[in-house]
Amino acid sequence: MITCHHHKAGRCRSCTLIERPYAEQLQHKQQACQAALVAWPELAWRPPVASADMGFRNKAKMVVSGTAEAPLLGILDPSGRGVDLSDCPLYPPAMQAAFGPIKAFIRQTRLPPYDVPGRRGELKYVLLTRCEQSGEMMLRLVLRSRAMLGAIRAQLPGLLERLPGLKVVSVNLQPEHKAILEGEEEIVLTEQQTLTMWLNDLPLHLRPKSFFQTNSAVAAALYATARDWVAEIAPQGMWDLFCGVGGFALHCAPHVRGTVTGIEVSLEAIESARLSAAELGLNHTEFRALAAADFALGQAQVPELVLVNPPRRGIGAELCAFLESSAARWLVYSSCNPATLASDIARLPSFTPVRAQLFDIFPHTAHSEVLVLLERRG
Repeated sequence: MITCHHHKAGRCRSCTLIERPYAEQLQHKQQACQAALVAWPELAWRPPVASADMGFRNKAKMVVSGTAEAPLLGILDPSGRGVDLSDCPLYPPAMQAAFGPIKAFIRQTRLPPYDVPGRRGELKYVLLTRCEQSGEMMLRLVLRSRAMLGAIRAQLPGLLERLPGLKVVSVNLQPEHKAILEGEEEIVLTEQQTLTMWLNDLPLHLRPKSFFQTNSAVAAALYATARDWVAEIAPQGMWDLFCGVGGFALHCAPHVRGTVTGIEVSLEAIESARLSAAELGLNHTEFRALAAADFALGQAQVPELVLVNPPRRGIGAELCAFLESSAARWLVYSSCNPATLASDIARLPSFTPVRAQLFDIFPHTAHSEVLVLLERRG
């Protein structure tokens, strides 16, 4: 069990389970996932994949508060006051060390934090991502407007000198007074525009708005497990729906006969996946920027294996109905919400869940990532 002085002092309650020993947390999550899928007693559960209990996060989403002269990076408490979490034990030491130079950059730029009650100021969030293997980082500054762009550009060389691992810096414009993390427009300020994250020796290229799992070590185990399950089947073709930057598709492609198609609504993520596939020489892959349901429902033929990795809402009734009536023989479902996972499996009566495994991407919280292999009956 780790000790967090922010939790003890009541300043941050994000880690709701942190007072429990980690082994107990993991056991509780396993039981909760099994309970969610109790309707399928034939499902074989594999031992859960544990995480490090601290220093495991590869990215930080920090609310900026305080003043330009004394910025705070962290969260807002229930009363709206800033709480600095630069020393949060979930961040590795190298990431914690980067927050000091970033604060100095804010001071030198005289970049005023956005004041939510007063609806004034500029800097809303600092988003920092770090690759453990290379030490390289990407920094995104979420601003209300373009007003401080000139000052940011002027001070940026100094920040890059103080943080030599910082390779990608961008500004995201979010002008609305809403609880929305980022806006549509992204302005990249550095020559390098992508951060390469390495998982299982595969390069996954992140553009500023690309989604990536927060816990690299456990994500690597998740992708490797899916790869091994797919290798056992050696399917004739594969779809990877909600593919993001292509993590599952790129891992599985060497074990698939025929075409591997990745589908993701984000064009930025698709461009990243295409870049990785080209570097790896995976010529039998294709990646397309479409909504998963729009793509699937427009296809006359379905490959032997379909992998889905949807958001918390699941894949939904329409896509379930399509897969149920399709010729797909195997489904691999990666879920971040056991409740919607259970609902979706119930909509797929022709498929039998064969095996499942829990991956603890978010220690100290109730969130679970579950991988399930389903086989068509008969």
